[in-house]
Amino acid sequence: MTLSDRLRAARGEAPVQEAAPDAPGATLPVKPVVAATPSSTGVYPSAPTTPAAPAIPEPDALISLKDRASAALFERVGARLNNPSLTEEQLHALVRTELNKVVEDETVPLTAEQRQRLISDIQDDVLGHGPLERLLADPTITEIMVNGPDMIYIEQRGRLTRSSARFTSEEHLRQVIERIVSRIGRRIDESSPLVDARLADGSRVNAVIPPLAVNGSSLTIRKFSKDPFKVNDLIGFGTLTPEMAELLRACVEARLNIIVSGGTGSGKTTLLNVLSSFIPEGERIVTIEDAVELQMQQDHVVRLEARPANIEGKGEISIRDLVRNSLRMRPDRIVVGEVRGGETLDMLQAMNTGHDGSLSTVHANSPRDAVARLETLVLMAGMDLPLRAIREQIASAVDVIVQLTRLRDGTRRVTAVTEVQGMEGQTVTLQDAFLFDYSAGVGPDGKFLGKPVSTGVRPRFTDQFEEMGIRLSPRVFDVPTGKGR
Repeated sequence: MTLSDRLRAARGEAPVQEAAPDAPGATLPVKPVVAATPSSTGVYPSAPTTPAAPAIPEPDALISLKDRASAALFERVGARLNNPSLTEEQLHALVRTELNKVVEDETVPLTAEQRQRLISDIQDDVLGHGPLERLLADPTITEIMVNGPDMIYIEQRGRLTRSSARFTSEEHLRQVIERIVSRIGRRIDESSPLVDARLADGSRVNAVIPPLAVNGSSLTIRKFSKDPFKVNDLIGFGTLTPEMAELLRACVEARLNIIVSGGTGSGKTTLLNVLSSFIPEGERIVTIEDAVELQMQQDHVVRLEARPANIEGKGEISIRDLVRNSLRMRPDRIVVGEVRGGETLDMLQAMNTGHDGSLSTVHANSPRDAVARLETLVLMAGMDLPLRAIREQIASAVDVIVQLTRLRDGTRRVTAVTEVQGMEGQTVTLQDAFLFDYSAGVGPDGKFLGKPVSTGVRPRFTDQFEEMGIRLSPRVFDVPTGKGR
């Protein structure tokens, strides 16, 4: 009998039958068995034990815990979430206090990091935008695209990538969408399944829900910087050159009517914000937008926002209604966020009847396309106007077209600053003052090396600068060597 068998017999235990090493099912010992020695009392001590580390819950268990904690939090807080007497800071403090108590009541062992992450996630779900909260807080992310609860894409530094963030369910995504749109008095449901909205910082939001969105609710957020970009920022990004910025500042101060043209996501609203910052203090500015996005830096500003129809199909206030009404508000400048319909006719008429210095944006891929699109939008007003009359209105009203392009390297550049000179026969004549230099090629990193350069042609409107005492540096219209036309 082996020593271990004698020890087991002394404790009244049955001996263990060991299989031969080559027998089926036999296992080789991993480490030798160390025999225990009796203590002075004759009792064999048990093997030493170490305290077990807290078990780390599986992801599914964490999701289940998060759901339980969220439900318990709503039971504890209840209607206080909608208490208008509570400030945002007080509401966050209340939720965090109650949430800590809820998590403490749970028996699931959590590490400090898991606990903090759980509290943060639930707080985002209750008061914020759920898994989008961290994406919204990241200043390097410019666009968030949700294609259903488990598919979120982001645009970061001009590139599209898929994020690891996800919603727990379609209902979770719908809750976040409804929270966003309800804060500005909009609604989204089966009878009105798409909506344009905005966040508190002006970021643009578009949401589409089933039955229009087949694969689940869709949410698109175009983020705006909390600190509005200044002209020096755009120069640093390469969007503008210092010479071009000087010319555009002079155009705004000289009360020229400017149209910012560009494709989707090319930075039109950002440039419009920068141009509006050149408006002198003391002038009355009326801004008109479908959803408030402009970040004006002056004090004397009246901001108007269009309103959709209510559930009965009544009460709609369109951009065109606001443009007409703005003419009775004694504006020095009218800034229309974007023209996309019949309001274009009213805006052109305002530009032609004493409201100089107005600014707006339009979707188009070139200055020539911008003129053609303005013609089409005027026709949408329902007025049976001859094409020549429309073109004469455009040629008379618009002084400058600034073309923005999002290049294939992801950067946004001003690719043309074009003067609208007038009419020749049936054609609106245009003259480029600046054009982007594509001939400089592309660098090793895939970025375009070119920049907007002067064509050497001095626009006619510079005569107006001299009359108003606005002086430009001689370098503004200097032509780089080898770039003359």
